[in-house]
Formats: sequence, C-alpha cells, structure tokens
Amino acid sequence: MSSNQVLTEVNLTSLPKLAEGKVRDLYSVDDHTLLFVTTDRISAYDVVMKNGVPDKGALLTQQSAHWFKILSEKVPGLKTHFLTTDVPPAVSAQEAQLIKNRSMQVRKLKVFPLEAIVRGYVTGSAWKEYKTSGTVHGTPLPAGLRECDAVPGGPIYTPSTKAPLGQHDENISKARAAELVGDRYASRIEDLALRAFGAGQAHAAARGIIIADTKFEFALDEATDEVVLVDEVLTSDSSRMWPRDRYEPGRDQESFDKQFLRNWLTENGLRGKEGVEVPEEILKATSDRYKEVFRRLTGKTLEEALQG
Repeated sequence: MSSNQVLTEVNLTSLPKLAEGKVRDLYSVDDHTLLFVTTDRISAYDVVMKNGVPDKGALLTQQSAHWFKILSEKVPGLKTHFLTTDVPPAVSAQEAQLIKNRSMQVRKLKVFPLEAIVRGYVTGSAWKEYKTSGTVHGTPLPAGLRECDAVPGGPIYTPSTKAPLGQHDENISKARAAELVGDRYASRIEDLALRAFGAGQAHAAARGIIIADTKFEFALDEATDEVVLVDEVLTSDSSRMWPRDRYEPGRDQESFDKQFLRNWLTENGLRGKEGVEVPEEILKATSDRYKEVFRRLTGKTLEEALQG
C-alpha cells in the first residue's frame, strides 16, 4: 500500500464524534453502542507522528477482534465490549467504504481510569528502573537479572493512571489504584488482567511469539456490575512482542511492535518531539512487523482475514 492510501484523519458526518485519541476516533451509534475507528496514526513516547503506518488501522482492528474471541474462550468469566466489525447501517455508503475493516462496534460502558499493565519480562522502562533500584514498579526483584529476562515468579501487575490526551500516564501503586476505582473493582481488574495476559502468552508461545508486556483497559457494565475488557487487546501498539526463535536475554530484542520506531526516534534525537515525519522505509518496516505478527497469531495474512 502506498503512502497516499494511509489514513491518518477520519471525520465521519454520519455519526456524532465523541473523542479523538492518539490512534482511534470514537463515535456514538446509539445510547448503548459506540463505534471505534482505528486510523493509521502511530504514536511513540506519547507523541503522534506526522505520518502513518500502511494498513495499521485494519491490522489493529482485526487483531483485537481475534483476541476478544480467543480470550473470551480461554479466560473463564471474562466479558468484553466487542460486538461486531460490521459498519453501522447509519453510516453512509461512501463513509462506510472509508472505515470498512478498520472499525468495530462495541458496548458503551463506564471506563475505569486505569491502565492495567502486565509485565512478564524486564524490559523497557522496567529494565531502566531495575538497573537503578533493583525494583520494577517499586517491587523488589532478585539481583543479577539481565535485560529482557523473564520476571521471576511470573508476570506482575503494574497499574498506571489513564492520562488525558497530551499528558503522560503515571505509574501508581495497587493501593492508589484501589483508591481510584474501589477495592473490589481493583482486585477484579488485576485478576482479569493477569489471567488474560497468561492466556495470551500461551496462545502466542504456541505460534513462536513471546508477549513480554501489555496494556489492558477495563470498564464497568453498570447494569450487571461486571468488569469488562475494552479498548484494543494484545496488539503491536499495546504490547511488546518478540520472535521466540531470536530471543536472547542480555540485550534489546528484535520485535514485532513499535519498539523499532521508538529506537529510530531515540537514535535520531527525536524522542518526545512533536511533528516528526518518519521516513517511508521506517514506516514500511514497522508495517511489515505488524503484518508478520498478525499472520503468526491468526494463521492468516491480513488480506486472507479480510476476505473472510
């Protein structure tokens, strides 16, 4: 796909727009239903790049839909907000063609103000903290761990705040998370996040992929008082994913996620800078990584998945 087919802006007139995030735009379908539209925008270090990644919106949408199905089957009691990838009838034919394959209808729920982060490996900001203090998210870990070693004892839950667009999320303690959402909901979020991560790791491992960490989001179904998995799930945007056959602790890993873009930004002194136009070869390489992990996880290329 050439760059002129990359979609970084969507402005539907058929439905009222509720919000615009770094990557997704949110529209109201009716009193109980929302429409997520995933653009090809890409962000790194909380800044959106000027140009987008080919096919990214479709890849993230279809990958999340795949995971909602898998995790619903593998995690007892897990509910999700996912309804369908069909475009709502209220959307005009012209606009429907624009958002086809990159949108999903979901239940309208009350989102908890938490990022439910689960870390299975000591990498990224976790590695930086460990090198400095021997801890990850304030939790002491054994001495002598190498970069990208698995967390001893298994994955850990490390919540953060869900900051408004343009602001940075803040790591918080489990106690602070409980203050924000209540003890019972905080405990349920942690339990579901860890179990969903474990199920995702197992599914990916059988397909040659290590999921090192991820970010989940949850919401409350006020009608049933249930905690529900929402937003995107185990995508290359929200997770670190590595090829198992190239995994080697003690160094940064080859990845199927946007770490490739993060590294390019850091190497070129552009980390956290606004208005960065990423070279086409970096965008294509990022797209190729997203496509490869999609193929491995789902058993289909994006084109095959869209053909049904």
